[in-house]
Amino acid sequence: MIVNFKTKKLEKCYCLSSEAKKSFGDQIAKKYIQRVNLIKAARNLDEVMSLPGLRCHSLKGNRQGQHAVRLTGFYRLIFTVDGDRLDIALIEEVSKHYDD
Repeated sequence: MIVNFKTKKLEKCYCLSSEAKKSFGDQIAKKYIQRVNLIKAARNLDEVMSLPGLRCHSLKGNRQGQHAVRLTGFYRLIFTVDGDRLDIALIEEVSKHYDD
């Protein structure tokens, strides 16, 4: 898939692991970069949904149209998919699934 980023910060965190570690911490930074690479390598959303361990799922409510993949216990990578064949992903954010 073609991957775009909603913010320059998300793109910078993907390109520079040191920036990702500073923003998210070591464990989440590593998973963030890995997950974006997996999304890039996929041909379409169905392929991302079928990858084991990601727990990729569609979101509901005010996040309808977005999808999430698991980074760590509570953290998720949120993205949207566009394109004629659902082959363009927009990385939206890294968020804590359950706000405390």
